[in-house]
Amino acid sequence: MTAHQFTLSVPTTPTAVTAARHQAVDAIEGWDAGLSTGVVHTAELVISEFVTNAVQHAAADPVSLCVRLDEGALRIEVCDACPDLPQPGLPDPYSESGRGLFLVVVLTDRYGVEPTAIGKRCWAEIDLPTNPDQEIALSLPLQRSY
Repeated sequence: MTAHQFTLSVPTTPTAVTAARHQAVDAIEGWDAGLSTGVVHTAELVISEFVTNAVQHAAADPVSLCVRLDEGALRIEVCDACPDLPQPGLPDPYSESGRGLFLVVVLTDRYGVEPTAIGKRCWAEIDLPTNPDQEIALSLPLQRSY
């Protein structure tokens, strides 16, 4: 498989998140790499979550998005200038936010966050199925607490 890469500098405006997500997904689909719908949808969710968090916490500094496809995985990285490292966890059942990083951890094969010289890098990797017809299977419990 040919390696592919998409990079984008994202302004820290609310509308930039939607534009970045669309541009990245268009690039991924344009690679014509035979990625399953499940991989593309998972990537879209990860991109949306990472870029949203970066735009909310990076103040006026630009955010960078990089999506790379190589032999065995699709890697998504978002860098920003905020040094605070996010801690994914179980959200409060009554909270309107706080579920995004939890979903990233559950849906991806690897996740990490690391400090950089000017802030941090959040990354996630989605392994590509060895069988092109194999889809990502979700095993999330559908339980609600009221």
